[in-house]
Parts: sequence; structure tokens; C-alpha cells
Amino acid sequence: MAEWVLRYADPRGEVHQQVAVAASEKEVRERYTQQGFLIYSVQPKGAAAASGAGVTGRKKINMEKFLIFNQQFVTLVKAGLPILKCLDLLADRLTDPKLGVYVRVVRDEVRGGALLSDAFEAQGVFPPIYVTSILAGERSGSLAEVLDRYIAYQRMALAVKKKLLLSLVYPALLITLVICLIVFLITYVVPSFSELYHSMSAQLPVVTEILIAVGTTARGYVLSGFVGLVLAVIAFRMWSRTGTGREWVERMRMRLPVAGEIWTKYEVAQFSRILSTLMVGGIPLLQALDTAGSSLGTSVMQKALSKTGRMVREGKSLSASLETTKIFPGLAIDMMEVGESTGALPQMLTSVAEFFEEDVSTQMTAALSLIEPAIMIFMGMFVTFVLVALYLPIFSLADSLR
Repeated sequence: MAEWVLRYADPRGEVHQQVAVAASEKEVRERYTQQGFLIYSVQPKGAAAASGAGVTGRKKINMEKFLIFNQQFVTLVKAGLPILKCLDLLADRLTDPKLGVYVRVVRDEVRGGALLSDAFEAQGVFPPIYVTSILAGERSGSLAEVLDRYIAYQRMALAVKKKLLLSLVYPALLITLVICLIVFLITYVVPSFSELYHSMSAQLPVVTEILIAVGTTARGYVLSGFVGLVLAVIAFRMWSRTGTGREWVERMRMRLPVAGEIWTKYEVAQFSRILSTLMVGGIPLLQALDTAGSSLGTSVMQKALSKTGRMVREGKSLSASLETTKIFPGLAIDMMEVGESTGALPQMLTSVAEFFEEDVSTQMTAALSLIEPAIMIFMGMFVTFVLVALYLPIFSLADSLR
């Protein structure tokens, strides 16, 4: 016998959830259906717990596998299959078990009479833009077309994100190797020379004495220092996930000389593409602004867009409202203003997104092309300093022997 989490509605329409013990899902459904209840979903207890955690803990799904699911879903919809049949075919064939849990819950909700958009929204893990897009497709009767637009948006977003991450791999690896080399020189090589010079009772230059003092001290605290660094990083990450810490980190990130400008332009490009996708799908501007704000992962942008939504609701234009946030670049504001005046705002937003995505890529390439030689120059200077400081006493001893 296994435990099953059952969601059902009684004859008065009230929805209940309880744990039932039965040999199979079919037995649970038959038992409660005979009692006059409307069954919404029946899940194994472990799977239900995982689904519930997605609502409260905001678990993330694999967006690449979610994209594959939507490609298969829209193909079945275009073939003329009913929504429930499409979900039945896909629910048990997904390669991602985490996504499969949520899709099966969505299928059960739809089977119980819920709207597809409501079923996806209830899981708490699917992107707001996806839920809103499906809602627009349900209202307009063009679900396949809406899903095609979402797939195109998701492909573009993943491509831009992958490009940025790949461009950061080499500099990150280089910085890590440099740090490891510095730690090795300071904690191993320098103390070894210290023992040599101590046995020789040599008179050391001031630079060498300072370097040896730093090396011997660091060698004694290298383990505790590493543990302290790890604990500090963990504490900082936990604090940065709080509301205050997260906003502080984001504002500091925006104020960085080069990286801050790149990050801001990337967020503007993401916002423009999301808003354009929603408006092309028939979503009104105010609702599209709310969805775009909740789709972005930064609290600073969310607050700015919340303020923008209030101003647009009061009758101001989108471009004028965004200008008051002091976040969006002037070029983006000007392009949106032209789009509003010509009645082609969605198309202009797409142009804004494409322009700033290309600008971000160009600036990232230029910045990284300067960072890499700067790291190498710093490393060369540091190694040269260490070698000169360590071998200087040997040169002095050689001169004295002559």
C-alpha cells in the first residue's frame, strides 16, 4: 500500500487536499469518485511534496529542457490534438524528471477543469511571461501562434545568456590559476627560502625580509584563512538573498565602472524583448509591464518598472515614465518614444533589444580583451618581484665571496 496526495472538490465546490492510502492511483480515483467527489489530481506523496516545494521555495526548472517540451507541445497542438491529449503524451515522456512532475500536475489540473494558464501558474516554477503568453493564447484562440513566439523568445534569450557565460569562462579560469599560483609562491616557495637563509645566517635586504615575514605568517594561517574565506562567502551569499542585501548588491553592481554599464544594458535588452513578445501576443501594455517586471530577476528593475506602471496607469507615456527611473539609457528612451509616436512600439522594442544585445556582446568582448593581458602583466610583475626579492641575498653572498 502506498500513500497518495489527493486534491478534490466536494459537492459544495470546496477544494480539499488529503493523504489517502491505496494500492494504486486508479483505486484512489475510483474510491473518491464513487463518493461523489470531483478529482483534481492524485500524486504519490513524494512527488506532491516536490511540487509543493516549487511554490514556496521557487525552485527553478531547466530552461533548455523546458524549451524542448514547448517545441513538442506546439507541434502536437498544430497537429490538431486536444490540449489534454498533448499533455498526456508528453507528461510521461519527458527526459527531465523534475519537469515531468510539474507537467503531470498541470495535466491533472486541466483534466479537472482548470484553464491551462491557471494550471501552469499554480505550480509557481514556470516563467511569468510563459503563463501570460498562454493566457493570451487562450483568450485569442491562437495558442499555437503564441507558443511559437514564446519559443522564439526563449531561444534568443538562451543564446544571449550562453554567449555571455562562455565569454567569461577563460578569464575566470585565468584568475583562478593566478590566485593559486600566488598562494603557492607565498605559502610554499617563500618559507623554503626563509629556512635556507636562516641556516646561512645571511643578512637579508628589507624587501626580502618583508616578503619572508608575509610568507611565513601566511603559511601558518593558510588553512584557517581558507575556511574563513569560505564562511565569509557563504555568509555573504545568504545575506545577498535577503531583500536588503539583494538590492544593495544590485546597486553596487550597477555602479561598477564598465561591468555596471554592461549589466544595465543587458537588463534593458531583456526587458525590451519580453515586453515586445507580450505586446505582439495581444497583452495590454499595463499587464505586459507587470509581467515583464516579475520576469526580470533584479529587484532594482522590478521596483523601477512598478513605478513605471503606476505612471503609465496615470496617463503618462511609457518612454517618459521609464526616463524618470534614471536606469534606462537615453537611446532606449528615444527609440521607445519614436515607437509610441508611430504606433509601432512592439517592433521598436524588438529593435531596442537587438541593438543592446549586440552592444553588450561588443562591450564584453572589448573588456575581456583588455582584462586578459592585464592579468598576465600583473602576474608577470608579481613573479618577477618574488624572484628578485628571494634571489637578491644570493647575489649579495656571491659578491661577498669574490
